[in-house]
Amino acid sequence: MKKKLIKFLDFLIKGIYAGVMIGIAGSVYLSVSNHIVGSFLFALGLLTICMYGMNLYTGKIGYVLINKLDYLYELLFTLIGNFIGTFMVGKLMLLTRFKNISKVALEIAKVKLNDNLLSIFILSFFCGVLMYIAVNNHKKISGEIGKYIGIFLCVMVFILCGFEHSIANMFYFSVASLWSFKTLLYVLIMVLGNSCGSIFFALFYNKFYKN
Repeated sequence: MKKKLIKFLDFLIKGIYAGVMIGIAGSVYLSVSNHIVGSFLFALGLLTICMYGMNLYTGKIGYVLINKLDYLYELLFTLIGNFIGTFMVGKLMLLTRFKNISKVALEIAKVKLNDNLLSIFILSFFCGVLMYIAVNNHKKISGEIGKYIGIFLCVMVFILCGFEHSIANMFYFSVASLWSFKTLLYVLIMVLGNSCGSIFFALFYNKFYKN
């Protein structure tokens, strides 16, 4: 029992650290006016997560197909940790001179919450596809350039397309102080969409891709 608790705590802590990195990435995105530059800089969050072995839900859910049932616990504690990390960064930013990013976050959040749930699911699905590709490329490609370029391209594409990343949105909603039952519902749909998209592409990789 003690070993399991230590393992769950490990998942949670790694999830919190990943959430913090997504929060930092989201902060720089909100701080720059050029969306292309912002999307490029945002990718530093995922790059750091992959390099240091942190737990990001959207980077791990696609591997549920090749893991044992216990992997579900890792996903659950990772997701909780991601929320804690993003929420913490969002609230801490409001205590600094950069608190004006909350206005930018609020505009972004309003667009998301005024969308319909089917649209949110579809946009989240495509983000999940790109997240699996980015993380799996980092895991499987041996060349350093290939590892990193995949992360930056996939992150830039999902941001510039307006696809929905559930963990990044946790940060935007937190810094915008816009949490409600409706927000929670939308985040759950985003998590579901990210999960389905990631698993969808993982099915292809596991079944048909021959390296």
